[in-house]
Amino acid sequence: MTVALERPTIAASPTGRRRRFSLGAVTPYLQSAPLALILGAFLLLPIIMIVVVSFWDYDFAAMYPDFLTTNYSDVLGSWVTWKTYLNTIKFAAIVWALTLFIGFWVAYFLAFHIRTTAMQMVLFLVCTVPFLTSNIIRMISWIPVLGRNGLINSTLVHMGLVPKPIEWLLYSEFAVVLAMVHLYTLFMVTPIFNTLMRIDRSLVEAARDAGASGWQVLWNVIIPLAKPGMAIGTIFVVTLVMADFSTVQVMSGGQSASVALMMKNQMSLLQYPAAAANAVVLLVLVLLMVAGILRIVDIRREL
Repeated sequence: MTVALERPTIAASPTGRRRRFSLGAVTPYLQSAPLALILGAFLLLPIIMIVVVSFWDYDFAAMYPDFLTTNYSDVLGSWVTWKTYLNTIKFAAIVWALTLFIGFWVAYFLAFHIRTTAMQMVLFLVCTVPFLTSNIIRMISWIPVLGRNGLINSTLVHMGLVPKPIEWLLYSEFAVVLAMVHLYTLFMVTPIFNTLMRIDRSLVEAARDAGASGWQVLWNVIIPLAKPGMAIGTIFVVTLVMADFSTVQVMSGGQSASVALMMKNQMSLLQYPAAAANAVVLLVLVLLMVAGILRIVDIRREL
């Protein structure tokens, strides 16, 4: 007769279970703690300080801790401030449209017309070479090109195309937009190029086999699939333009204004609470723009 021997079962300790369960529940928080501390110290805390200072009082010599809404009423109740905000939004809209147009076609050429990956990388690196120098240097380099006696005006006058130098090429809104497009186009090219490289080429071939023309393939296949990259590039360009003050100051010759330039002037006059109030309003405006973009396009596929 065979006797089946059963192994004795040992009941798991409730304390051990709770210990393992508690350790597994805490592990994700421990892993995310360093990043949370960094973001809290270098992102959240400065924003909180700006919000707090925006309610303080000030005079020509110092700031005084208080809780006043005067700074916000000055920002929202002044027609000059509203005009400055509208001018900043105008710069952002024009630069966004131009960088989107230029950036898409550059990315499209690199992704679909350059066959080898090595050549794509070489041409993409060529696009990034200007970024090895400072933004200020690249911006100022337009002055000898656009100036009254600059390269363009000298060439046009020498060829007899214009009787005298064109005044609006430099120290104008045209110069501001041109410099911003030059500075920020790469921020549109990079995410769009990354998105286009992820498109399955079989979708393009299937559309062509179905009889679609080149423009139909572009409009109905490529552009819809490239929208996440366009949205990411839009966020980059819009936020950079809204926060740019040096380009507006130098390239307009003091004839145009932006919110960032207004804040810079306020800080130079030691009006830090007023500048903080403008910073909060500008931050809310930019966040609303970003939220609108995220509502239209789902960029999670690119993250």
